Amino acid sequence: MHPAASIIVFTTLSGAGFGLIGFAGLGLFDPSRATIISACLVALGFTVAGLVSSMFHLGHPERAWRALSQWRSSWLSREGVLAIVTLTVFVLYGGIWLVTGFRSDVVGAGVTVLAALTVYGAAMIYASLKTVPLWHTILTPLCYLLFAAAGGGLLATLISAASGEFPQPLATAALILTVVAWAAKSAWWARASRTGLAATGSTPETATGLGEIGRVRLLEAPHTSPNYLMKEMVHRIGRKHAETLRMIALIVGGALPVVLVLIAIAASGGWLLLLVATLGHFAGVLAERWLFFAEAEHAVSLYYGHR
Repeated sequence: MHPAASIIVFTTLSGAGFGLIGFAGLGLFDPSRATIISACLVALGFTVAGLVSSMFHLGHPERAWRALSQWRSSWLSREGVLAIVTLTVFVLYGGIWLVTGFRSDVVGAGVTVLAALTVYGAAMIYASLKTVPLWHTILTPLCYLLFAAAGGGLLATLISAASGEFPQPLATAALILTVVAWAAKSAWWARASRTGLAATGSTPETATGLGEIGRVRLLEAPHTSPNYLMKEMVHRIGRKHAETLRMIALIVGGALPVVLVLIAIAASGGWLLLLVATLGHFAGVLAERWLFFAEAEHAVSLYYGHR
């Protein structure tokens, strides 16, 4: 699949934003006025920026609102509806908390659940596609949820530490979530290495129905120039390049943040360490999301001679 920059940015930023919204709903960081304002602004900034970036992938962004009407059958529509509901409830929840100083545990828990459902809906846009074997697994939404939680945890820890109070339990939670997220992604990659169109029995022979005659090969390109399907659904990346990027993502997005957060926990402070750890996490997730799309094989590629 073509790794569109707008979708990569969307899934990375919005995931972390909704992760931070989830932590805000649980009220796990310092409840000072400065921390609440910072957390709400960062969460809204990340989620809105991510959602806006996703619109650049549409042929007609001005018609994006129409996607919301298909929520009964489309995960894309469900994700959009859930995002709007989550942001609306979160703004009301954060506003009441900020103005009155009262935080409702029930409403906060609802905000966290809505944030998790929104991330799950975004992941199911891809996990529900049987035509892309690499994505069609429960590990896909699991990885999306864990990376959102890890990103949100790192942001919440950074915001609290920058406000003057180092949150030891929150930092520990962010550390554990980061480790678990990359462990789940490693399992996803292990499955991907043995899962593809060929592994599921899909070949040019089965796609064209000409397998009984013999091996099918493309004699002439079906188009004089690349069409939409060839641009969006067919992308090739070398195995060595993919393995190198995986290693970079694991080191920069996983190992580096873990080491830096451990140092910060041991020193009971150091918001600069947390800032570098958070930036490293985002860099690693961006690489992971690029590979998520670049390595995926869509069944339509079989009609263009891809094996």
